[in-house]
Amino acid sequence: MASKIKGGISKCLRGLSALLPQMLWNLSLIALGSALCAMAVNGILVPRQFLSGGFTGVALIIHYLLPDLPLSGIYFVLNIPNYAVGWRFVGSRFFLYSVAGMFIFSAAIQFIHVPLPVYDQLLSAILAGIIVGIGSGIILKSLGSAGGTDILSVIFLKIFSIRLGSTILAFNSIILVVSALLFSLEKALYTLIYLYITSFMVNLVVTGLSQRKAVYIISPKWKEISQRIMEEIQRGVTIIRGQGGFSGREQQILYTVITFRELSRLKQMVKKEDPEAFVVVTETLEVMGQRVGNQPHW
Repeated sequence: MASKIKGGISKCLRGLSALLPQMLWNLSLIALGSALCAMAVNGILVPRQFLSGGFTGVALIIHYLLPDLPLSGIYFVLNIPNYAVGWRFVGSRFFLYSVAGMFIFSAAIQFIHVPLPVYDQLLSAILAGIIVGIGSGIILKSLGSAGGTDILSVIFLKIFSIRLGSTILAFNSIILVVSALLFSLEKALYTLIYLYITSFMVNLVVTGLSQRKAVYIISPKWKEISQRIMEEIQRGVTIIRGQGGFSGREQQILYTVITFRELSRLKQMVKKEDPEAFVVVTETLEVMGQRVGNQPHW
């Protein structure tokens, strides 16, 4: 009996030691992203009296109306009911990392105050969007979030396959309409620019160069092109039987999914085999499957 208990404890310790590097890495990503976001909030948004979207936007509105209430405390309280939704629809791992993220982000808002010497309103909005977008993207590259609309965005991505930045932009636009009624329209418009840049940067950081491309190729040299794709790029190829609408001739259509970095190489390869080949490259939202899949980890 004692040996079984000892063996169980030893097994748990080995499992914990294996998970520790991953835990530290994810918490480091959350801390770095939170620090960047806090730098933009305290260095640009609050001094310029800009608004924001999501839970940060609501916290800023309350803070502007009631300056005695700390921004970090408001954000923390607003997130408490949000985590019940995250636990139900996303999962315990994401939930636990996000709880840690909420504490880290709230602490960053409270203690990180870095003045950014940009005084033009438009440039301030652009810079804030870049910094917050990168910070939010880094947080979402971890196994958790900092709370707020990040949790809702992940839920919509899992259920409806809506891109993260698109959900954030749509949700924040609703907040902006309400905010414009309480503050000046000019501030709301500058904030809209900031939010658009933020959503673009989030999509770039989270998907970025991992964005997959779907490629259709029509060429009489389809056998040679197919062979080179499989051997040199090492990607699978699906051969679709087709028929020319004008000529009526049967022809083979090659279909493959590749990474963004492989696209240039593929086009050069096709052009070398058949300069007259007809090639269509399309965007993909997400790809499931081994090797070429790019589904997020939430």
